[in-house]
Amino acid sequence: MKHYAYDEWLKYVKNELEDDVREAYEDHLYSCDQCLELYLTAVEEDDLPIIENEPDFTDLVMAQITNQKQLTAVEEKEPKHPKKRVAFYQKSIFHYGVAAAMTLILMSTGVFQSLTQYAGGVESQGFKEKDTSMTEGIVDKTFAWMDSLERSNKEDNKE
Repeated sequence: MKHYAYDEWLKYVKNELEDDVREAYEDHLYSCDQCLELYLTAVEEDDLPIIENEPDFTDLVMAQITNQKQLTAVEEKEPKHPKKRVAFYQKSIFHYGVAAAMTLILMSTGVFQSLTQYAGGVESQGFKEKDTSMTEGIVDKTFAWMDSLERSNKEDNKE
């Protein structure tokens, strides 16, 4: 396992490394306790800015947070895009009402009943008009021919 030097960790803390190298350093920190200690030492010794008047700085930050919260609350109350009024004929309840009304009208005039009777008639005709297959036709003609031969033979024998 390769360990990184203290100077390299200082560059990491000061954000002087490229993104892919930074990712490699971060992955290394998960598995190496020795380098983690060097990293923590580098963070402690890094020259962070000194805040001279800490209470005023804290008050300033808190005021900005409060202002930001108020702005977001006002934005949530005001709609970003005002709702457009939808015409009554574009609402789905109107479409359902029209469909129900048409159904009642068609039922009361008997259109559906005449359709069912028509469909029943078509079905029954389909069952009555049974088409014979080609083989059945050939067999029937063969039997008829054989019957005619028998009749002619009987007539010849009688004479």
